[in-house]
Amino acid sequence: MRKLYFILTLILTAPALLAQPQKFLEGCDLAAAGGKSVAETAVGMGRVFLGKPYVPHTLEENQTEQLVVNLNQFDCTTFVETMSALSFAWHELADKKNTAQLETLFRKYLTKVRYRNGQIDGYGSRLHYFSEWLRDNERKGLLQDITPLLAGNVTVSKPLSYMTTKTFRYPAMNDPAVYKQIAQIETSLSQEPFAFVPKKNLRKAEADLRDGDIVMLSAARPGLDMKHCGFVIWQNNRVHLLHASSDHGRVVITSQPLTDYVLAKKHLSGIRVARFRTGTSLLTAKK
Repeated sequence: MRKLYFILTLILTAPALLAQPQKFLEGCDLAAAGGKSVAETAVGMGRVFLGKPYVPHTLEENQTEQLVVNLNQFDCTTFVETMSALSFAWHELADKKNTAQLETLFRKYLTKVRYRNGQIDGYGSRLHYFSEWLRDNERKGLLQDITPLLAGNVTVSKPLSYMTTKTFRYPAMNDPAVYKQIAQIETSLSQEPFAFVPKKNLRKAEADLRDGDIVMLSAARPGLDMKHCGFVIWQNNRVHLLHASSDHGRVVITSQPLTDYVLAKKHLSGIRVARFRTGTSLLTAKK
């Protein structure tokens, strides 16, 4: 009887508990996370969220495309986007104690980072492929693709088709208009050559990397450009990866150096790297 009463109590009180909204960044100490640069702050912010659970597909749950803000769970992409947006917002904010203004700036930056031209216009406006994500955010003045500057880089091109051949993973692709839009994006990206560092050359490139650089790990499989992403973090004179890990089920720092991590995974072929740009107000940069 006591067990039944306990279960009923949980059922009756669960809606009330779920209905209580969590305040923006409640319980997070960001003062110590802020650095001198956006890149340094991104690493500091990432450390704040160490241990947060890895949960995939959190952006695919809404029937209509809208900005999803989730500071409690991440996949690799939402982790990179969220930490980047928080860092941009932190450096633009004059009053670091003004949480309401920080949230407003954060949402604006998250929209700018996540969507083509910084505008939400349906499912197809989200930057699904990291090749386009990098290209668009470089054009907007937020990032610089530094891969062509790294030792051991090579220039290649790769046909992309993952989303149009794996439509069961993306419910929105059932809409013919969305399917057509994504197919056009794949065709465009497939025709663009890009620089990447093959895994056999990673050790050569390590010295050129800095804390807070965004590392995109390229996929070995056909049809897909990038498989994973995270931030560079130097530890014990080697580059490691700060990332939301599906293997560990949470946000972690790799125990092994980045080079060893990539070499150990057959589904990864190498890396591309982006570096944060800085400016007076990146929100007013090109759309």
